[in-house]
Amino acid sequence: MLEGWFGWFIVIWVFVFAGSMAIGGYFMFRKFLKKLPKEDGKSDMDWEEYYVNQTRHLWNDEQKELLEDLVSPVPELFRDVARHKIAGKIGELTLTEKRDKVTEDLVIRGYILATPKRDHKFLLKKLDEKRIDVTPYQHLF
Repeated sequence: MLEGWFGWFIVIWVFVFAGSMAIGGYFMFRKFLKKLPKEDGKSDMDWEEYYVNQTRHLWNDEQKELLEDLVSPVPELFRDVARHKIAGKIGELTLTEKRDKVTEDLVIRGYILATPKRDHKFLLKKLDEKRIDVTPYQHLF
């Protein structure tokens, strides 16, 4: 039997290791579920990639900067994933509405639709900082 500080170190290490494995497994399982094909044969991630690629040429620098500014509150570790998911939703709206370019309106609506409700308070704060009226988007919140 281990005694003293080394025994406690091993016990704590086992819990930390098991917790880390559980957290990693949770995120891997979520990604696995997003990669499963739906009825149309494409997964959520496939559609996301399709919309981003189809609308890449419709973005101008101003809208890219707006998107970058809106995702700035997202922690650095998750920012790329969030940016890609939001850009996919913006691309979907752009193609659905047959627009010839990405506008500020599409960026804001895409952000609202692509993010969970708990993150909308960060968006509202950012839009207030940029002095953008949110009245036209209230029905989306």
